[in-house]
Amino acid sequence: MDADFEKHLAETIMRLEDPGLLLVSTSKQGKNNVMTIGWGLIGMFWGKPVFVVSIRSSSYTHEFIRESEEFTVNVPTEAMTGVVRYCGEVSGREHDKLSECKLDLLKSRFVRTPVIGQCKLHYECRVVYGFDLFPRSNLLRHLVRVIAAKVEEIFCHYSGRYRSLFFGEILAVY
Repeated sequence: MDADFEKHLAETIMRLEDPGLLLVSTSKQGKNNVMTIGWGLIGMFWGKPVFVVSIRSSSYTHEFIRESEEFTVNVPTEAMTGVVRYCGEVSGREHDKLSECKLDLLKSRFVRTPVIGQCKLHYECRVVYGFDLFPRSNLLRHLVRVIAAKVEEIFCHYSGRYRSLFFGEILAVY
């Protein structure tokens, strides 16, 4: 496995901040979807390199990740800014964003979910842990009320839809 994420960390974080990264997910039936992510963490958990992504529970991608327990994160080139914005504005339930944006899907090395050929860097991830963030969960009960209110504001800013965190073990970076 080639999971040496440290050498790509600065570039990945820079693109995560502006304009975002492209996350691909696959359903049990083999249908692929792409979405833009602007929230993520890369680091070591449980002695493994991990990419943590935050996905709204109402999204098409959330459904696919729950089914397949894997995803790929793709770092776009500067020329792909329009594609990244579009993939963050429309739903995969109503649009085939991969076709509409003419994105080439390439076979991944370790997961079933493909990577985007036009992107300059790819992370293949298998979910090792996931949990839902709800403002009144046991996790947040232990936080000070002020912090809990801020967390609720952050994770509930789209019409009351909460998010899940998926910890994806990075199996390869290339």
